[in-house]
Amino acid sequence: MICTIVYQLTKNMTIEELKASGFDKYYVDHTAALWPQAAGGIPFNACEFQSKGDVITDLHEDLAAEQKARTTYDNLLRLVKDPEVADPLRFLREREIVHYQRFGECLRITQEHLDAKNFYIMNPEFDTGIQGNCKN
Repeated sequence: MICTIVYQLTKNMTIEELKASGFDKYYVDHTAALWPQAAGGIPFNACEFQSKGDVITDLHEDLAAEQKARTTYDNLLRLVKDPEVADPLRFLREREIVHYQRFGECLRITQEHLDAKNFYIMNPEFDTGIQGNCKN
């Protein structure tokens, strides 16, 4: 959806408008093609995704990612005044909130079953038994 919004906003820009908006450096590299990157110009890469293979750690990372996305939408909505842009951003922001709630539910369910799987002592994805003692 974001790529569609960017495309719609830039498809008919003149060279003068590109320069005035600061979009000219992007244009030099990508014309008006969509190239995912951070607002600071850092290209998107897989390093943005964090996972450890431990359910507790990964759920906390998922929760943090949803909050970061929500904050990004909040920041965009402070800048955008066009309702045709703001309305889809509000929809996407609402999805981040729902995702955060679902990950929170997953974390709660997981924590309710900690005794059954000893998540804090071992990683059940790889460890076949207790290989350490948390009391040491």
